[in-house]
Order: sequence, then C-alpha cells, then structure tokens
Amino acid sequence: MTDLDIAEVAQRAGVPASTLRFYEEKGLIASTGRRGLRRQYDSGVLERLALIALGRTAGFSLDEIARMFTPDGQPRIDRQTLSAKAEELDTRIRELGVLRDSLRHAAACPAPTHMECPTFRRLLAAAASGTVAVPRKRAPGAP
Repeated sequence: MTDLDIAEVAQRAGVPASTLRFYEEKGLIASTGRRGLRRQYDSGVLERLALIALGRTAGFSLDEIARMFTPDGQPRIDRQTLSAKAEELDTRIRELGVLRDSLRHAAACPAPTHMECPTFRRLLAAAASGTVAVPRKRAPGAP
C-alpha cells in the first residue's frame, strides 16, 4: 500500500481535510507521518473512512464507531449492536412516517387554520410529549 497525501484522501473520501484531522484527533484514523507539513495516510484509511461514513449514516456516534475498531484499526463490529441499531431505525422510520402523514394532512386540511385541525393538534401534542421525535442535531465541531 502507498501513502496518500491528506488532500488526496480528502478528495477521494469526499470529506474536508478538517474532518480528517478531527477524526485523527478522536483516534478514528491515524496518519503514517508527514511529508513536509502535510499528513500522509496509508491507502487503507479510505476503507476505514467508508466504514465511519456508513456508521454515521446509520446514526452511530463517533465514540460508538471508535469501539468498532481494534487498536490496530481492523473492524470489529458486534452483530448485536448492529441489530439494536436496526431496531432503532425501524422505530425512527415509523415515527417519521407518522410525522410525514400528519404534515401532509395539515398541508391539505380544510380546517380554517392549522390550530383548528384535529390531526395537527394531535401532532403538536405528540411533539410536546416526545412521542414524535425531533431530528437530533450534531454536536458542535462534529462533522
């Protein structure tokens, strides 16, 4: 395997160099050294970045993703963890379906105002009680 410059890794992985530096700071990836001022990475980092991207897309935190790698950088993904995340996603999909349907109804509802629409009022009550989950925001500084 050959070493890749940080700019090349960023371009190939489709992430900014700042994300690579952040991931390195979090221990998710490691550079092999420097050429001048530029970090160098083993080409295997691209597969690791793909796994990180998949984990982020699935909703895993960076700390959870970090635990999915051995100290030498090899994937070690617990199948029970994947199953549990799939169940969480099923729940979220159901919640989003209810939210979507309620919003579509409210958009076409013949009630004079949204606040007079019983379906919209139920959606508000669900949101207030936490039954309809609001999308989570990423922590500041997290890519």
